Amino acid sequence: MCCIAALTVHAQSGRFTIKGIIADTAEVGLPEATVMLLLPKDSSLVNFGRTDKQGAFEFKNVKRIPYLLKVSYVGYLPYQQNVKPEDGDVTDLGKLGMKFLNQDLYEVVIKTARAPLSIKGDTVEYDPRAFKVPPGSTVEDLLRRLPGMQVEQDGSLKAQGETVKRVTVDGKRFFGDDVKAATKNLPAEAISKVQVFNDKTEQSRISGVDDGKHEKTLNLELKDSHKKGGFGKASIGAGTDGRVEGKVNYNRFNEKNQFSVIGLGNNTNSGGMSWDDYQDFRGSQSFNWGDDGDFGFGGGRYISFGGDGDEESLTIQAGRGGQNRGFNKNWAGGANYNFDEKKTKFNTSYYYNQTSQDLDANSRRTNFLNNSTFTTLDTNSRRNFNANHRGGLRFEKNLDSLNTLIVLSNVRIGNGSADYGSHQQYFRGNNEVDSLSTMSDVSNYSDFNSFALGNTAIFRHKFRKKGRNFAASVGYNINNSDGDAIQKSANRFYTSSQNEPDSVININQTNTTKSLRNQIKTSVLYIEPLSKKFFLESFYNFSLKTDDVDRDVFDVTESGRELNVNLSRYYKNKTTFNRAGTTLRYSNKGFNVSAGLGAQQIRLNGDFSVNQSDPVKTNITREFFNWTPNVSLNFDLKNNRYLYGGYNVSVQEPNVRDLQPIVDNSNPLFIRVGNPNLVPTLTHSGNLGFNYFNPGSFVQMFFGVYYTKFENQVIYNQTVSENLVTTTMATNISGGNSFSLYGNYGFPIVKTKSNLSINAQYNRNNNPININNVLNETTTDGYNWGLRLDYTPSDKFTVYTNANWNISDTRYSISSGQNQQIVNTNYGAELNYKLPKDIYFNSRFSYNSYVNKRFGFDQSLPILNLSVYKTMLKSKKGEIRLSAFDVFNKNRGISNNAFGNVVSQEQVRTLARYFMLSFTYNMRGVAHSVRRKGYGY
Repeated sequence: MCCIAALTVHAQSGRFTIKGIIADTAEVGLPEATVMLLLPKDSSLVNFGRTDKQGAFEFKNVKRIPYLLKVSYVGYLPYQQNVKPEDGDVTDLGKLGMKFLNQDLYEVVIKTARAPLSIKGDTVEYDPRAFKVPPGSTVEDLLRRLPGMQVEQDGSLKAQGETVKRVTVDGKRFFGDDVKAATKNLPAEAISKVQVFNDKTEQSRISGVDDGKHEKTLNLELKDSHKKGGFGKASIGAGTDGRVEGKVNYNRFNEKNQFSVIGLGNNTNSGGMSWDDYQDFRGSQSFNWGDDGDFGFGGGRYISFGGDGDEESLTIQAGRGGQNRGFNKNWAGGANYNFDEKKTKFNTSYYYNQTSQDLDANSRRTNFLNNSTFTTLDTNSRRNFNANHRGGLRFEKNLDSLNTLIVLSNVRIGNGSADYGSHQQYFRGNNEVDSLSTMSDVSNYSDFNSFALGNTAIFRHKFRKKGRNFAASVGYNINNSDGDAIQKSANRFYTSSQNEPDSVININQTNTTKSLRNQIKTSVLYIEPLSKKFFLESFYNFSLKTDDVDRDVFDVTESGRELNVNLSRYYKNKTTFNRAGTTLRYSNKGFNVSAGLGAQQIRLNGDFSVNQSDPVKTNITREFFNWTPNVSLNFDLKNNRYLYGGYNVSVQEPNVRDLQPIVDNSNPLFIRVGNPNLVPTLTHSGNLGFNYFNPGSFVQMFFGVYYTKFENQVIYNQTVSENLVTTTMATNISGGNSFSLYGNYGFPIVKTKSNLSINAQYNRNNNPININNVLNETTTDGYNWGLRLDYTPSDKFTVYTNANWNISDTRYSISSGQNQQIVNTNYGAELNYKLPKDIYFNSRFSYNSYVNKRFGFDQSLPILNLSVYKTMLKSKKGEIRLSAFDVFNKNRGISNNAFGNVVSQEQVRTLARYFMLSFTYNMRGVAHSVRRKGYGY
């Protein structure tokens, strides 16, 4: 009898199972209904799942306490029921009937019926109220709590294992397509829904035909209170060693209008935004949001907007820098406006960014030759300044039900300077105890100004016959830059004695470079449905690009400046591009396969001379023709399973700088020789992958394989003299290839509380290069493993941990004795804890190690950041925070790499330990009681 009583007590106090069947009014089971188990006191999510084909569900091994059961199903009124555990191991709720949501029942749907998450097809919708974060948290903090969401260290997002390509606010663009602009600046409390779904690609939207591809998109829906009036955040902080920072953002939204401003300033190496200023300066078209009107399949596409290499002469050895390197002062600010109604969409934004950087570095670089090596030790300092203004607009107008017009315009104005000083020592052998060959002291300064403008207009027409579409685009781009540079270096060469040099070469030069680039392009696309499942897509691309570059180099002597005819050059180059192709596409019930062939012609015509007035000009005329096949497979296997793959050939023509028959010896230790006989590089690429996501269990899995083979790859042959002077010439070679295999598996250990993600990747790269007329093949095998564990048992305590291991085995065919293994590891953890009286504690720890035993390189970086803060003022609008950065005072920039016939290590002085006191004020939902006429807010 006692045993029976004990078993009864155990059953009532232990865990149990809840099961039931979700059915309609006719008692027919509803498959794939979303079922959630909540705590009644605060509706926090305990567990969730989806019904099977018969409408049955089951929650196993849950605590023996009362719950609130919520069910959602498309087209039906949300259902909820209180659940109390019955005696025994199983509580069977039987059949639970859901009512069809007709027009009469709309008024019955109230906010309390909302579930923490709902699943509709491939869309997962979260209710942020069920995933609590501390007051003042950003959207990024909220996303960390959501099942299936992952925030990387750099702020990039992954949802269901895929990278998020676009974040919108109420369906509208927010600062273009910058993912981090919204997640880092919008407050979590402003969001009423977070929606994750697969959106169509821009090519599919333009053509009107589903290409089977998708882009993972995250939409943030605002609360009604934040659609009226304004909201935002302002913070200011001061710390030890003169550290200061400030940041502000303000937003006013309504149904048709969105207006946002952001600004920041600091000397704490915090950029605050994700703009890549160096890439912008190089002249990419990345700011065109991906819809720049170049129709046709990707292989062989030609988008040129600068990038021939002459910008490098304006920033001599300035380096890219980086926000986590050296000491940076940043100022930035911008504004964004969206107008969106049924037929008209308008977006415009402006952004200014300014960075000043002081960087001191020590590096060691070893080059492997046929039967020897040489090592370079470099101590350098850099003082860089970079500023730019950027503006852009996008206008989309539905002229009628069949015609659409899109106009894009982007402008960039930039300026900057670079001051570079370096002391370099070249040794024969692996280290500095071997004989000294060369000593060089360099002092360079440069400044530049740049202007770029890109305009594109796209017209789309849908014929009345379903599937028949026409699109045309025209674009004009201009990139204008000019700059001045001063180059000074003293180069001493040693052979028998290290006390006195055998020869000395001193460089004292100035150069002025002016570059003007124009491009006119157009593209047309026509789609003809052959049947309901087959489509024929035909396209034509045309581009005319002209380059006008004038570079004057002067030797500075005691008698004055003298033109250096070997280094000065003027060229006017014209590049004409034509491509036409056809693709046959089959699309039916999620199965999408296409095969196409394009014919591509590139014609280069250039005149070269010492300067504009030189009567002697050298003409280079080259014409290249290539076939560019393309095969693409996208198969929606239903239930959130996707199979994809493809093969394509892309063509990259040689750049003008490499084609010029000119010897550039401005750096006497590194001489560049042009090669007018270069031909385009053909890249054969193939891939196959599989994605799976279970929205009921939140198990995710994806894996894939990539292979790339190069034909006529442009490489830079090296010839190294006895004095270790390297001469390079661009040439074509075949044989390089790369292979990559990757996989990821993620699952919740305890739903809504703990998630584990495991990833692995293998890479193999083969890079050929000629060194002193001997072919060297560098083969690198890369092995990467990673773990990520998130533990969020409550809104009072969260822990995020990660570990990554990267092993790189590098082998050299000409010098197998130099084969080496590089091991880079990273461990990280973040802890958040809520203390009594609205006090919060946060800590972040990372441990990085860099090991190359072959060269005795073994460095580690333990970095610990701590902060404690308290919310205050009415409605917790204020926050005061005390932070400690790099508590162990160990921070520095470290790199450890092997590539080609080179292995290098670098250490950079950077911002280390400091303490900061900051105050933040949250502006929340300031509603206007009187709506002014003419104002949309």
